[in-house]
Amino acid sequence: MRHVLIATAVFAGLAGCSPEGAAPEPADAPAALPPGRPAVYEAAKVGPEEFVRALYAVHATPGAGMGEAPAPGRDPIYDRMLNAMIGADFAKAAGEVPTLNYDPICACQDSGDFTLDSVTVTQSGPQAAEAAVVFTNMGETKRQTLKLVKEGAMWKVSDVLVPGEKPLTEQLMAAIS
Repeated sequence: MRHVLIATAVFAGLAGCSPEGAAPEPADAPAALPPGRPAVYEAAKVGPEEFVRALYAVHATPGAGMGEAPAPGRDPIYDRMLNAMIGADFAKAAGEVPTLNYDPICACQDSGDFTLDSVTVTQSGPQAAEAAVVFTNMGETKRQTLKLVKEGAMWKVSDVLVPGEKPLTEQLMAAIS
């Protein structure tokens, strides 16, 4: 009987804390943060489309940047497998130019006059999605698909597919084999 009374008191107290139907505001909404790693990490916790838009916002915002990059193979925007391949690619290069010597998100080494033209996210399950992206960088329109997975609480890039090229994971696997 005592447990029933305690449970009733707890539920009554909780019910009085928030009005019915009101959704809590997120503490740090991704849009509130300037483009960069903190915004990307926050967006990765929200959903696949928010994550992808935050990744490209870094390129589309003059003066924004991802800041200091983690060591190759340790970047939280990539899943474990892709990070392992990137790390192995850099280790195998041993001071030479690695296979991945560009930013796969913008398919470039430099970005300028960058616009994100469209993002279409198709979620194939609670832990997997694909984002078809069209963007323009330095006057050249590009299309690519980001394969996304959810690891823990965050969405991450697991592969980058560019029409007419092998997937990034296949390129890296060939380089490290």
